[in-house]
Amino acid sequence: MQEATLYSPMPELKVRCTACRRYCLLANGQTGFCGVRTNIDGKLYLANFGRIVAKQLDPIEKKPIIHAHPNSLIYSIGTSGCDFACKFCQNYDISQRRSPEGYEISPAEIVEEAVDYGCSGIAYTYNEPTIFSEFAAVVGKIAHDHGLFNIFVTNGYETPEAVRYISDFLDYATVDFKGNASEQFYRQYMSVPHAEDVFDTLELFIKHGVHTEITDLVVPNGGDSLTALDNMLERIMAIADRDIPISFLRFHPDYKMMNFQSTPLSTLNDHYDAARRKGFRYVYIGNVPGSEKQNTYCPSCGRAIVMRDMMHTLEINLDPDGRCSFCAYQTGLRDFVESQGHSLHGETPT
Repeated sequence: MQEATLYSPMPELKVRCTACRRYCLLANGQTGFCGVRTNIDGKLYLANFGRIVAKQLDPIEKKPIIHAHPNSLIYSIGTSGCDFACKFCQNYDISQRRSPEGYEISPAEIVEEAVDYGCSGIAYTYNEPTIFSEFAAVVGKIAHDHGLFNIFVTNGYETPEAVRYISDFLDYATVDFKGNASEQFYRQYMSVPHAEDVFDTLELFIKHGVHTEITDLVVPNGGDSLTALDNMLERIMAIADRDIPISFLRFHPDYKMMNFQSTPLSTLNDHYDAARRKGFRYVYIGNVPGSEKQNTYCPSCGRAIVMRDMMHTLEINLDPDGRCSFCAYQTGLRDFVESQGHSLHGETPT
């Protein structure tokens, strides 16, 4: 347990948590919605500081961060608790524990293990990392000292205060929209009033120089409206340029939504096509093994310039400056090529 940074003291020993957009006002002894940020005598403490419930080695494509460091090995960690209550959460046994659980490990030990395993970065994931921002910050700064980068896989409910705080160490973020950002879907299935704050956070990440990618979990019967999708894409276009990667993810039934079906491939294809018609240059389908829509296609000639299969990058057809090897179109993926540095099954142009 350690005193938090993201909070404001209030009269009568109350505190206002400023980590997520709930801005929980906590009386002495109260714990926030997330289950791990507790007011003790007028100070906010992070009860899961140095306590994790999950760690795993993942390919970076699993996060997904797919426009940087292809085939990099990532040390992923998560804690208990969350600021959302998603009825479809695949990590509900972690995220929906509203108490600090897990085993103790120091920030230095996390980085040491990541280095020993040959990882290129650390991902804060599995549950919502915003709720343990202070712990992630200590880990993240040590990670930078050892040449590792940092990734947040986040629901995008950070406050402006939190974005300023974590941008000091954060290099990459995947912002996970759900159900095409439908207000009804967020209310009914996630206990969140709307997705407006997520768009705000997306804009803040971009302004703070965090490389940001987008996913959208497409859920049948309520979270797959093409009208809602159009609204979501319009909002994103007002915030980001059309090179921002967008992945539409297949939903698999879990937790309290076991009676739902998996997302039909036709629905995902409709979403993919709608985003391409809007002018987004890099659109993907995720959680579908073998899909050709995992690949990156040149916006000019249409040829496959990055080929993938689920969580692995197989071939890169870009020159060292990020130009398409087939038509010389400047894709803007120069950083992707420069950060590659890992063996591929295909040939990488030189």
